[in-house]
Amino acid sequence: MVRLTVDLIAKYSNRSKNNRHQSLPQYLKKVTHLNFSNRNIEEIDDLSMCRNLSVLYLYDNQIKHLSKLACASNLTHLYMQNNNITCLEDLSALTKLTKLYLGGNSITVLAGLEDLTELKELHVEGQRLPQGERLLFDPRTIYSLAVRTPHFMANLYAGQLTLQ
Repeated sequence: MVRLTVDLIAKYSNRSKNNRHQSLPQYLKKVTHLNFSNRNIEEIDDLSMCRNLSVLYLYDNQIKHLSKLACASNLTHLYMQNNNITCLEDLSALTKLTKLYLGGNSITVLAGLEDLTELKELHVEGQRLPQGERLLFDPRTIYSLAVRTPHFMANLYAGQLTLQ
């Protein structure tokens, strides 16, 4: 199983020759963007050392759970397309999130986004659901996104949509 850990980040970091004198904790504290797309990652480890992480690319992996992302509270952009996510969990701490890409997963209920007051874009198109299943929307989530976020844009095309 491949896990996104600080060791994996260190292994693939593109620290320039000028910054090689930085320790790993110093580097992790300063990193703002990470791209670990298409690396067969199944699990996300604690990223709390990446205090300034604002953009995270994890599309085209095998990730099932988002629970460890709560510690990445400075995220503004999260790209999680084409993984194996079935439900949204523990995203309430990501209050700075403005763009959330979740297309091509297996999410059945869109819920738990009420605290994401800065969210401007939500992409949930192309969910891989069993035949006859529909993408359900929790009314509290829809209400909070529509009312508190006047310029909210959603890409919801999933064939069939249902308000719960």
